[in-house]
Amino acid sequence: MKKDLHPKNYRPVVFQDLNNNTTYLTRSTVASDERITLDGIEYPLVKVHISASSHPFYTGEERIVDIEGRVDRFKAQTARAKAAREARMAAAQNQAKRATAKAEKTESKKLSDQNR
Repeated sequence: MKKDLHPKNYRPVVFQDLNNNTTYLTRSTVASDERITLDGIEYPLVKVHISASSHPFYTGEERIVDIEGRVDRFKAQTARAKAAREARMAAAQNQAKRATAKAEKTESKKLSDQNR
């Protein structure tokens, strides 16, 4: 095996799941500026968005984990698209009504001119 392949700076680190505040104390080489005290001992803290305690595959629960608001943006986008589509449909219907009214007015004018 190659010598000095693996890092030497393993130390106890706490990983905290931001969804349910579960903490895991394990050994890692990850760097962190934040600290947390567990059982009177201070450890480096690494915050994670999802872990085995909150991931739907492991928990058996189906839920949406949306950190950046993607679902909300998608819903807003579809609502805007629906409103725009309805506005276009209403405008087209109004234009058709105006065209029909204009044609009827022109037709009635022709009929009145012929009856004179």
